[in-house]
Amino acid sequence: MPRKVNCSFCGDEIAPGTGLIFVRKDGVAFNFCTRKCEKNMLSLGRKSRKVRWTEEYKKEKTLRTKK
Repeated sequence: MPRKVNCSFCGDEIAPGTGLIFVRKDGVAFNFCTRKCEKNMLSLGRKSRKVRWTEEYKKEKTLRTKK
């Protein structure tokens, strides 16, 4: 049975048979759920910590507001 993977940018779970895989020249593979995630990470060079709709942003926000 195929395993589920997480998106390299937003952190959402990707169902088997869907999504995109980008492999760099050095062999590092990135899994993306949508083109939106792929474009934000690769083309625009954004960090997932600073984009509001990502899981990493939500985790960091809870840590910031907890203080």
